[in-house]
Amino acid sequence: MNTKIIDGKIISGQIKDELKEKTALLKEKGIEVTLAVILVGADPASQVYVRNKKRACEYIGYRSLSYELPEDTSEEELLKLIDELNGRKDVDGILVQMPLPKHIDEKKVTLAISPDKDVDGFHPMNVGALCVGDKGFVSCTPAGIIQLLKRGVDGFDISGKECVIVGRSNIVGKPMALLMLRENATVTIAHSRTKNLEEVCKRADIIIAAVGKAGMITKDHVKPGAVVIDVGINRSEDGKLCGDVKFDEVSEIASAITPVPGGVGPMTIAMLMYNCYEAAIMHMNS
Repeated sequence: MNTKIIDGKIISGQIKDELKEKTALLKEKGIEVTLAVILVGADPASQVYVRNKKRACEYIGYRSLSYELPEDTSEEELLKLIDELNGRKDVDGILVQMPLPKHIDEKKVTLAISPDKDVDGFHPMNVGALCVGDKGFVSCTPAGIIQLLKRGVDGFDISGKECVIVGRSNIVGKPMALLMLRENATVTIAHSRTKNLEEVCKRADIIIAAVGKAGMITKDHVKPGAVVIDVGINRSEDGKLCGDVKFDEVSEIASAITPVPGGVGPMTIAMLMYNCYEAAIMHMNS
């Protein structure tokens, strides 16, 4: 089978280029899109993510404000900063890089960000809006997966397809299911307690693996011709970056598949940038 490798770098580049053009038009009207990024502590992976977000802002033409706070910053100090940014008319989006140090309650922090500046799409009001089909910010990874399916597979229509999502996290699994329903797919959420996982997955036209376990999805889980999206980022026993899907064997029978790295990863930042633009438009019209 001639399997299509869905390239997240190319698709995220397309989205960023589209946003760059739109942002240039806003600048002509004197409007600047602004993202505030808060990093607490010096987690190396978080530093890389923050750097990539700043680069994306720079490329598209957004202004980015960076707050790099020491590890021992108190919860109260962080909440005070968020409150201040909520009140600033020149800030469109607020992003607090997770994970936070243990002494800070992540739930409190998520709730503190104003829903109309929550470009990560984690605030319960935005999650609730997705549930009932109202407008709101959608969390970036699931939104990116929809774009991969729409732009990465020629002539592919999600509507009417059977989709199995393996994983039920609040960040990927649950919002992903709601988004696929919005696209008129028939959705099953599977997880670690699902019986006969292979049989359940074999029904799927689309498999989205978001379980965080290296190589868990094998060719025995995949119906020939299915589209497979791999959200996992793991390290294999030999220290290599790998996904939740055994790429080598699944790519022989899938009609399309995302690689790790270079599949879903780049889309997350592209959709964050998309949410920032939408936030700026919303604030401009309010």
